[in-house]
Amino acid sequence: MDLLKQFGPLLSSVAPSIATALGGPLAGLAVKSLSKALLGAEDFSEEAVIDAMATASPEQLAAVKKIDADFKVQMKSLDIDLERIAVDDRKSARTMQTETKDILPRLLAISVTLGYFGIIAYVLVSGLPMNGSEVLLMLLGTLSAGWTGVMAFYFGSSSGSQKKDAMIHNSIPRDEK
Repeated sequence: MDLLKQFGPLLSSVAPSIATALGGPLAGLAVKSLSKALLGAEDFSEEAVIDAMATASPEQLAAVKKIDADFKVQMKSLDIDLERIAVDDRKSARTMQTETKDILPRLLAISVTLGYFGIIAYVLVSGLPMNGSEVLLMLLGTLSAGWTGVMAFYFGSSSGSQKKDAMIHNSIPRDEK
């Protein structure tokens, strides 16, 4: 899906439920949700949504974030577990990697890691350049999201850990005063 390829990192940070759905069988529903948030109606094409994402204002991104929350509730009411879909997706990618022993994922992971920490080191040592700092920061954001994906692929997702932490927090008795 072109939308996920072009805006995957942005959507993962702004609308994680919709981004997850775009990568699976619920992509059509996710595109309709994005279309409604960005263009005001659900019947726009994926190309129109891509164009709208490319020029999205902060207000439109906030609308996407709200639509993501609504989308998550809708998926829950339909008994669709987006997290399980994402876990199954990572699991199948890991299984493929184990079976094929393809070197490309390792090379990509190394490239993303070196690029991510290389840009951070460059900015720390040299500061932001006068020209092109926006592009450098955009690249850093993209590499940051990519590096998060690399870590999730090789070491697992932290969402289970976050749920465990929330359960522990909620189980602690509190003194009411």
